[in-house]
Amino acid sequence: MDNGSYFELMASMMCADYGHLEKEVRDLDEAGIDSFHIDIMDGRYVPNFAMSLNDLCCIRSLTEKPLDVHLMVEHPINTIELFIRALKPGDTIYIHPEAEYHPSTTLQKIIDAGITPAIAINPGTSVENVYEMLQIVDKVLVMTVNPGNAGQMFMPYVRSKFDKLLKKKKEMHFEVYWDGACSADKIKTFAPGGVKGFVLGTTLLFGQGRPYKEIIQKIRKLDI
Repeated sequence: MDNGSYFELMASMMCADYGHLEKEVRDLDEAGIDSFHIDIMDGRYVPNFAMSLNDLCCIRSLTEKPLDVHLMVEHPINTIELFIRALKPGDTIYIHPEAEYHPSTTLQKIIDAGITPAIAINPGTSVENVYEMLQIVDKVLVMTVNPGNAGQMFMPYVRSKFDKLLKKKKEMHFEVYWDGACSADKIKTFAPGGVKGFVLGTTLLFGQGRPYKEIIQKIRKLDI
Protein backbone atom coordinates (compact mmCIF):
# COMPACT_ATOMS: atom_id res chain seq x y z
CA MET A 1 0.00 0.00 0.00
CA ASP A 2 1.77 3.11 -1.22
CA ASN A 3 0.03 5.58 1.09
CA GLY A 4 0.80 3.76 4.33
CA SER A 5 -2.89 3.44 5.19
CA TYR A 6 -4.23 0.46 7.08
CA PHE A 7 -7.73 -0.96 6.82
CA GLU A 8 -9.25 -3.56 9.12
CA LEU A 9 -10.36 -6.99 7.95
CA MET A 10 -13.18 -8.69 9.87
CA ALA A 11 -14.13 -12.35 9.35
CA SER A 12 -17.87 -12.99 9.00
CA MET A 13 -18.09 -16.05 11.20
CA MET A 14 -21.57 -17.07 10.06
CA CYS A 15 -19.75 -18.24 6.91
CA ALA A 16 -17.23 -20.40 8.79
CA ASP A 17 -17.11 -24.21 8.86
CA TYR A 18 -18.97 -25.05 12.07
CA GLY A 19 -17.78 -28.63 11.97
CA HIS A 20 -14.32 -27.27 12.78
CA LEU A 21 -15.06 -23.95 14.50
CA GLU A 22 -12.06 -23.96 16.81
CA LYS A 23 -9.70 -24.61 13.90
CA GLU A 24 -11.39 -21.88 11.86
CA VAL A 25 -10.88 -19.32 14.63
CA ARG A 26 -7.25 -20.29 15.23
CA ASP A 27 -6.43 -20.36 11.50
CA LEU A 28 -7.99 -16.93 10.96
CA ASP A 29 -6.23 -15.56 14.04
CA GLU A 30 -2.85 -16.81 12.84
CA ALA A 31 -3.58 -15.57 9.31
CA GLY A 32 -3.79 -12.00 10.60
CA ILE A 33 -7.51 -11.25 10.70
CA ASP A 34 -8.19 -8.09 12.72
CA SER A 35 -11.48 -9.09 14.35
CA PHE A 36 -14.27 -11.65 14.30
CA HIS A 37 -17.69 -10.48 13.10
CA ILE A 38 -20.55 -12.24 14.91
CA ASP A 39 -24.00 -12.05 13.28
CA ILE A 40 -26.86 -12.59 15.73
CA MET A 41 -30.31 -12.96 14.12
CA ASP A 42 -33.68 -13.57 15.74
CA GLY A 43 -35.82 -14.72 12.80
CA ARG A 44 -38.00 -11.64 13.25
CA TYR A 45 -36.01 -8.51 12.45
CA VAL A 46 -34.45 -10.54 9.62
CA PRO A 47 -35.97 -13.74 8.17
CA ASN A 48 -33.13 -15.99 9.24
CA PHE A 49 -31.22 -17.37 12.21
CA ALA A 50 -27.44 -17.25 12.30
CA MET A 51 -25.11 -17.38 15.28
CA SER A 52 -26.01 -17.77 18.94
CA LEU A 53 -24.81 -16.41 22.25
CA ASN A 54 -23.04 -19.73 22.80
CA ASP A 55 -21.18 -19.35 19.50
CA LEU A 56 -20.10 -15.89 20.59
CA CYS A 57 -18.85 -17.16 23.96
CA CYS A 58 -16.97 -20.00 22.28
CA ILE A 59 -15.17 -17.66 19.88
CA ARG A 60 -14.48 -15.16 22.66
CA SER A 61 -12.68 -17.95 24.58
CA LEU A 62 -10.53 -18.93 21.58
CA THR A 63 -8.99 -15.59 20.63
CA GLU A 64 -7.66 -12.35 22.06
CA LYS A 65 -8.71 -10.48 18.91
CA PRO A 66 -11.73 -8.14 19.19
CA LEU A 67 -15.26 -9.35 18.48
CA ASP A 68 -17.73 -7.28 16.45
CA VAL A 69 -21.22 -8.34 17.48
CA HIS A 70 -23.90 -7.40 14.97
CA LEU A 71 -27.36 -7.64 16.55
CA MET A 72 -29.99 -8.11 13.86
CA VAL A 73 -32.75 -8.48 16.41
CA GLU A 74 -35.94 -6.69 17.42
CA HIS A 75 -35.63 -4.57 20.57
CA PRO A 76 -32.06 -5.42 21.53
CA ILE A 77 -32.60 -3.58 24.81
CA ASN A 78 -34.34 -6.75 26.04
CA THR A 79 -31.23 -8.92 25.72
CA ILE A 80 -28.34 -6.46 25.55
CA GLU A 81 -27.05 -7.39 29.02
CA LEU A 82 -26.51 -11.01 27.91
CA PHE A 83 -24.19 -9.88 25.15
CA ILE A 84 -22.44 -7.26 27.25
CA ARG A 85 -21.57 -9.87 29.88
CA ALA A 86 -20.05 -12.14 27.21
CA LEU A 87 -17.72 -9.43 25.89
CA LYS A 88 -14.78 -7.39 27.10
CA PRO A 89 -13.50 -3.83 26.53
CA GLY A 90 -12.35 -3.44 22.94
CA ASP A 91 -15.26 -5.47 21.59
CA THR A 92 -18.05 -3.81 19.62
CA ILE A 93 -21.85 -4.12 19.58
CA TYR A 94 -23.79 -2.89 16.54
CA ILE A 95 -27.53 -2.32 16.77
CA HIS A 96 -29.99 -1.32 14.07
CA PRO A 97 -31.65 1.94 15.23
CA GLU A 98 -34.94 1.13 13.51
CA ALA A 99 -35.19 -2.12 15.52
CA GLU A 100 -35.45 -0.19 18.80
CA TYR A 101 -37.99 2.24 20.24
CA HIS A 102 -35.25 4.29 21.90
CA PRO A 103 -31.90 3.32 20.36
CA SER A 104 -29.98 5.93 22.34
CA THR A 105 -30.93 4.13 25.57
CA THR A 106 -29.53 0.85 24.27
CA LEU A 107 -26.37 2.55 23.03
CA GLN A 108 -25.88 4.19 26.42
CA LYS A 109 -25.98 0.78 28.11
CA ILE A 110 -23.25 -0.37 25.72
CA ILE A 111 -21.18 2.74 26.46
CA ASP A 112 -21.63 2.39 30.23
CA ALA A 113 -20.35 -1.20 30.03
CA GLY A 114 -17.13 -0.12 28.34
CA ILE A 115 -18.04 -1.81 25.04
CA THR A 116 -17.63 0.10 21.77
CA PRO A 117 -21.04 1.53 20.70
CA ALA A 118 -21.99 1.17 17.04
CA ILE A 119 -24.92 1.17 14.63
CA ALA A 120 -25.63 -0.74 11.43
CA ILE A 121 -27.47 0.95 8.57
CA ASN A 122 -29.60 -1.10 6.16
CA PRO A 123 -29.59 -0.29 2.41
CA GLY A 124 -33.05 1.26 2.79
CA THR A 125 -32.16 3.37 5.83
CA SER A 126 -30.99 6.90 5.10
CA VAL A 127 -28.12 8.67 6.84
CA GLU A 128 -30.57 11.41 7.78
CA ASN A 129 -32.69 8.92 9.75
CA VAL A 130 -29.76 8.03 12.01
CA TYR A 131 -28.04 11.42 12.12
CA GLU A 132 -28.48 11.95 15.87
CA MET A 133 -27.00 8.52 16.60
CA LEU A 134 -23.81 9.49 14.76
CA GLN A 135 -22.98 11.80 17.65
CA ILE A 136 -22.73 9.00 20.21
CA VAL A 137 -21.34 5.99 18.30
CA ASP A 138 -17.75 5.10 17.45
CA LYS A 139 -18.53 2.93 14.42
CA VAL A 140 -21.08 2.87 11.60
CA LEU A 141 -21.53 -0.39 9.68
CA VAL A 142 -23.02 0.24 6.24
CA MET A 143 -24.92 -2.74 4.89
CA THR A 144 -24.39 -2.99 1.14
CA VAL A 145 -26.87 -5.90 0.95
CA ASN A 146 -30.11 -6.55 2.78
CA PRO A 147 -29.27 -8.13 6.16
CA GLY A 148 -29.97 -11.76 6.91
CA ASN A 149 -28.20 -13.92 4.34
CA ALA A 150 -24.70 -14.40 2.94
CA GLY A 151 -23.90 -14.41 -0.77
CA GLN A 152 -26.08 -11.49 -1.90
CA MET A 153 -25.30 -8.94 -4.61
CA PHE A 154 -23.95 -5.43 -3.90
CA MET A 155 -26.56 -2.66 -4.16
CA PRO A 156 -24.93 0.20 -6.12
CA TYR A 157 -27.18 2.94 -4.71
CA VAL A 158 -25.51 2.50 -1.32
CA ARG A 159 -22.44 4.34 -2.69
CA SER A 160 -23.98 7.74 -1.94
CA LYS A 161 -24.43 6.71 1.69
CA PHE A 162 -20.70 6.17 2.04
CA ASP A 163 -20.07 9.62 0.55
CA LYS A 164 -22.31 11.28 3.13
CA LEU A 165 -20.86 9.39 6.09
CA LEU A 166 -17.23 9.88 5.08
CA LYS A 167 -17.80 13.65 4.96
CA LYS A 168 -19.08 13.57 8.56
CA LYS A 169 -16.79 11.04 10.23
CA LYS A 170 -14.05 13.43 11.37
CA GLU A 171 -16.46 16.07 12.59
CA MET A 172 -18.58 13.56 14.53
CA HIS A 173 -15.78 11.17 15.55
CA PHE A 174 -16.85 7.82 14.12
CA GLU A 175 -15.37 5.31 11.68
CA VAL A 176 -17.15 3.77 8.68
CA TYR A 177 -17.22 0.02 7.98
CA TRP A 178 -18.43 -2.09 5.04
CA ASP A 179 -20.60 -5.23 5.34
CA GLY A 180 -21.85 -7.30 2.41
CA ALA A 181 -20.56 -8.60 -0.95
CA CYS A 182 -17.05 -7.34 -0.21
CA SER A 183 -14.70 -8.04 -3.13
CA ALA A 184 -11.13 -6.87 -3.73
CA ASP A 185 -12.26 -4.15 -6.12
CA LYS A 186 -14.56 -2.72 -3.45
CA ILE A 187 -11.67 -2.51 -0.98
CA LYS A 188 -9.45 -0.87 -3.61
CA THR A 189 -12.17 1.69 -4.34
CA PHE A 190 -13.40 2.52 -0.85
CA ALA A 191 -10.42 2.11 1.48
CA PRO A 192 -8.55 5.12 0.05
CA GLY A 193 -11.66 7.24 0.60
CA GLY A 194 -11.69 6.51 4.32
CA VAL A 195 -13.67 3.31 4.89
CA LYS A 196 -11.91 1.88 7.94
CA GLY A 197 -12.77 -1.81 7.73
CA PHE A 198 -14.44 -4.55 5.69
CA VAL A 199 -16.42 -7.62 6.75
CA LEU A 200 -15.22 -10.56 4.66
CA GLY A 201 -17.59 -13.42 3.84
CA THR A 202 -18.03 -15.85 0.97
CA THR A 203 -17.10 -13.34 -1.73
CA LEU A 204 -13.47 -13.04 -0.71
CA LEU A 205 -12.53 -15.15 2.34
CA PHE A 206 -14.58 -18.28 3.02
CA GLY A 207 -14.95 -21.24 0.65
CA GLN A 208 -12.13 -20.10 -1.63
CA GLY A 209 -10.12 -23.33 -1.40
CA ARG A 210 -6.99 -21.48 -0.31
CA PRO A 211 -5.39 -20.92 3.12
CA TYR A 212 -6.73 -17.90 4.98
CA LYS A 213 -3.20 -16.57 5.44
CA GLU A 214 -2.63 -16.54 1.69
CA ILE A 215 -5.93 -14.73 1.06
CA ILE A 216 -5.39 -12.12 3.77
CA GLN A 217 -1.80 -11.44 2.70
CA LYS A 218 -3.02 -10.90 -0.88
CA ILE A 219 -5.65 -8.42 0.35
CA ARG A 220 -3.05 -6.54 2.40
CA LYS A 221 -0.91 -6.17 -0.73
CA LEU A 222 -3.66 -4.57 -2.83
CA ASP A 223 -2.43 -1.50 -4.68
CA ILE A 224 -4.24 1.19 -2.71
